[in-house]
Amino acid sequence: MKDTHFVNTPEGVTDLVDWVLLQDTCIGDLQPPLYIDIEGERLSRDGTVSLLTVLVYPGHGLERVHILDIHALGSAAFYTVGRRGKSLKDILESPRILKVFFDVRNDSDALYAHYGVELRGIRDVQLMESARQPTTNSRRFVCGLSKCIEAVLTGQERDRWKLCKDKGDRLWNPQKGGSYAVFTTRPLSDEIIAYCAGDVQCLPALYRKFRLGTVRWQNLIAEESQNRVSASQKAEYQPHGAGRTLSPWSLAQNRALDSWSEVNPQNG
Repeated sequence: MKDTHFVNTPEGVTDLVDWVLLQDTCIGDLQPPLYIDIEGERLSRDGTVSLLTVLVYPGHGLERVHILDIHALGSAAFYTVGRRGKSLKDILESPRILKVFFDVRNDSDALYAHYGVELRGIRDVQLMESARQPTTNSRRFVCGLSKCIEAVLTGQERDRWKLCKDKGDRLWNPQKGGSYAVFTTRPLSDEIIAYCAGDVQCLPALYRKFRLGTVRWQNLIAEESQNRVSASQKAEYQPHGAGRTLSPWSLAQNRALDSWSEVNPQNG
């Protein structure tokens, strides 16, 4: 698929790592360079990691999507060192290189349990959307990706995303007649490539839509995103447990968000 690179060799990993490190990775929260999503069977410590999709974002119109074949590469995907002496694990664990996920919890759980990767420098768009809500009551539950997409994409762009999403869901989701085996079948089908690429390609737009410019708001998102990562690494974490749709905000955080919303009302 155009502008999507499939990486299934250590040499390909080296090229990706070096490409990431060529970017301006220390520009702060304004526009993070990496947007990531992971696919696998029951993605978690109890499941598998099959594919890791990363959008490298040097600037609008210069995006490059890479799908890493974790099923084939295994630990080599994370521990292969590039020409600058750094690995993908180093990048994922660097607090100075910002990485954007949508609901990082099970991605983090799987990376930590299977490959010893301790994510740092994370911004969770699901939390950003929640924190933008104007009241404590409207912040009670977090939204899924599809609902967030409705707030950003419009017209044909949204319809194309939904079509790719629906086709992919029918192929992999057992509840819709699909099978997780599509993530480990080679070559990957065009539908699965489009499905993987589609989720990361929308993340920069979501990030821009939901980001607020105030330092205290950004610090709160950074803190709670990292808290999600830390919680996912604990022995008692339940990757498919109840209560996952509840927002994480404490009483004090909700009061702060309420007051900030009054000062910085949403513009729609």
